[in-house]
Amino acid sequence: MRTHKKLGLTRIVLLALLLLSTIDAAIAADYRPLIGRWQRTDGGYIIDIRRVAADGAMEAAYFNPRPINVSQAKASVFKEHLKVEVELRDTGYPGSSYTLLYDPDKDALLGFYYQAVQKQNFDVVFVRRK
Repeated sequence: MRTHKKLGLTRIVLLALLLLSTIDAAIAADYRPLIGRWQRTDGGYIIDIRRVAADGAMEAAYFNPRPINVSQAKASVFKEHLKVEVELRDTGYPGSSYTLLYDPDKDALLGFYYQAVQKQNFDVVFVRRK
């Protein structure tokens, strides 16, 4: 009897793990539209999103036009929209950040840039570079 209970419990645990891995794969797939090089419409600023993990952790780079250190980058879902948050920490960029939402109809990232030195927000739009 004990062996049957153990086998039943083992099957339940394996099934749960399988379902969780499937959910993680589905979440990661949701972030695929974010991957690419994005250029700000008002200048040569570039966000290069190279990879997004299932938990939203992003591998990203920022250029203006030289590389600027990205201290944090993450993706999430906000009110059914993909959200991108990028924080910059470098000379002249003491915690400046982007908060952007993906617009699938325009294939664009829309949001604001917080300029930490001036303590001001600016509306910004990034379009995918082909």
